[in-house]
Amino acid sequence: MMSFDPLRKVHDAGKAGLLPPKVYQTIVDRFHLVTEGVARVEKASGIKYPYYYIEPSLVVSTSQAEFTQLGIFFARTIPAIGEDGMLHVVVQITAPLVAYSLKGTLHAILAHEFMHYLELVGRVTKMNIISDEISGTLFEGTYADGGRLVEARAVFRSDPTLVRHITTRFPEGFRDMRLEDKAIKEWMDKGLPTTSVPIDANVIKIPFEAMAKLKVDPEISEKIAKFENAKVRRRINEKKESSGADAADNSIISDNNTSMSGDVQQ
Repeated sequence: MMSFDPLRKVHDAGKAGLLPPKVYQTIVDRFHLVTEGVARVEKASGIKYPYYYIEPSLVVSTSQAEFTQLGIFFARTIPAIGEDGMLHVVVQITAPLVAYSLKGTLHAILAHEFMHYLELVGRVTKMNIISDEISGTLFEGTYADGGRLVEARAVFRSDPTLVRHITTRFPEGFRDMRLEDKAIKEWMDKGLPTTSVPIDANVIKIPFEAMAKLKVDPEISEKIAKFENAKVRRRINEKKESSGADAADNSIISDNNTSMSGDVQQ
């Protein structure tokens, strides 16, 4: 069980008048969708969800190369160093996501961040990460985001509906025009709390000493290794299928050229 209230920052923002009463109440009333989603992810994966909290602001990202483009981080998986020097992984869920998303979208994002958590823990336990790569554009960030994650089908095999939600909403990065439109019109344009994060500053930096102090249940490490192996096997199979398809295409092209040549001769 979590030892702190995930809504604490939302309550503080409501008391400080940063959130209109109606918006505050909507977030509180819909929070059960988050707890249901977390429970769903835990049941499907067999792994406890990391600590999470609701951030009472909209987190947006921009890049110098794409100054007209605006990216929205509806949730982020963040490594944090505690006062004890220990490494903790926390999932930040933004209030606009809770307030405006459909249930399937919310659960897909919670599952997606959970896969980020597994990927990060896997890399840290193997001591092969000190700082994550910096993406200079939103496109690069989207491409890198999906390229490193474990397989959703392997992690959530027992919940095909959740897998479908993930694959539908994250074909090549998350896009939900309805949710994005509501977040901008109902939150940003109305002057509600918004945090801007430059895309090239959104980089993970973890001290080596903190990595060494990360405590991971051996059973979780074994499951992460299993998920990673499933990803490797998929890539191998895709290469084999691609090679087979290329060979078939070449054969078809050769046959077609021969037939065309024969037609010309006639």
